[in-house]
Amino acid sequence: MTIDQAGTYSLAGRDVKRLGYGAMQLAGPGVFGPPRDHDAAIAVLRAAVAAGVNHIDTSDFYGPHVTNRLIREALSPYPDDLLIVTKIGARRGADASWLPAFERDELVRAVEDNLKNLGLEALDVVNLRLMFDVHGPAEGSLAAPLKAVADLQRQGLVRHIGLSNVTPTQFEEAREIAEIVGVQNQYNLAHRNDDAFIDALAAQGVAYVPFFPLGGFSPLQSEALFDVAARLEATPMQVALAWLLQRSPNILLIPGTSSVAHLHENLAAASLTLPEDAVAELNAIGR
Repeated sequence: MTIDQAGTYSLAGRDVKRLGYGAMQLAGPGVFGPPRDHDAAIAVLRAAVAAGVNHIDTSDFYGPHVTNRLIREALSPYPDDLLIVTKIGARRGADASWLPAFERDELVRAVEDNLKNLGLEALDVVNLRLMFDVHGPAEGSLAAPLKAVADLQRQGLVRHIGLSNVTPTQFEEAREIAEIVGVQNQYNLAHRNDDAFIDALAAQGVAYVPFFPLGGFSPLQSEALFDVAARLEATPMQVALAWLLQRSPNILLIPGTSSVAHLHENLAAASLTLPEDAVAELNAIGR
């Protein structure tokens, strides 16, 4: 098994493997506090890179500060081909709540924290995470916070800018302010709100990175998914990931896990090709 079978796509001017790794689950329960097993977290990160992963997604508000420090400990000095994508625009309350952090000084501090905890002089890609609604995209102007991030880009602290939790309207607004290299929204077999958005981004050559590709805190549960997996002698999660890879060439995956065994199971989805009848069955889940 090699993740090269899933191919590559351009993100921030670099060809990245379409199967990457999301570091969120390395933090403690609820993405808050330290990991349950520090050594296991380090092992997962090193195993991901050893398996060929060259796209890692993180944020300094995971923990907070936990996942970035783990990434630095495990992987610094970083491989030349490794693209680390982080996000700003939110912060964690003392009760582990997710709160907006859109003000200019908050965004500047977030970039500085990411740089410090990752041990970098510049961030490859920073996704501005909109928080008009913590549960999903909601309309509202992103001009003020995005202009602050664009200023940091001009200072050389940020190389490329992406967006997270955004609507197509906000994406178009953003393109008037800065070049946007990727969109990161929730999308999976059962959560298909971005179908048209993905196709529009593909036509423009913009990467789409679905978070919660396996359902997030409530894992995907579907009789059709389990039936297809049984027929193909694969796990339901491998099938869900393979469906995303076949959905559109601009989709880059960042499934997360805190287990090396589960990591390799996820990455094995690169070698799984779904037949047309299986794709049709799976497409029906989202309807």
